[in-house]
Amino acid sequence: MTAVYLTFIFVLAIFLGFELISKVPSTLHTPLMSGSNAISGITLIGALASMQTSHHGVTVLLGTLAVILATINVVGGYLVTDRMLAMFKKKDQGGAQ
Repeated sequence: MTAVYLTFIFVLAIFLGFELISKVPSTLHTPLMSGSNAISGITLIGALASMQTSHHGVTVLLGTLAVILATINVVGGYLVTDRMLAMFKKKDQGGAQ
């Protein structure tokens, strides 16, 4: 019965996440991406902790998958955020040294 509740919560989170993100204006994407990177960092730590405490095959497989996906999300998110913030920096006027 617990699996049914967890599946319901998972599906509900997917639906609500999609609905919320699709309604966000473009000016808020950079701050939200930075917050998402922080949450992915927490996910990464949680996945590493769960892999260390349990030695069941499924737990190790899901933990490894979570570590890989969270790492990709954190690194990619920071690269995109850095690139977006670089667009707002002032450019050199050229010639002035």
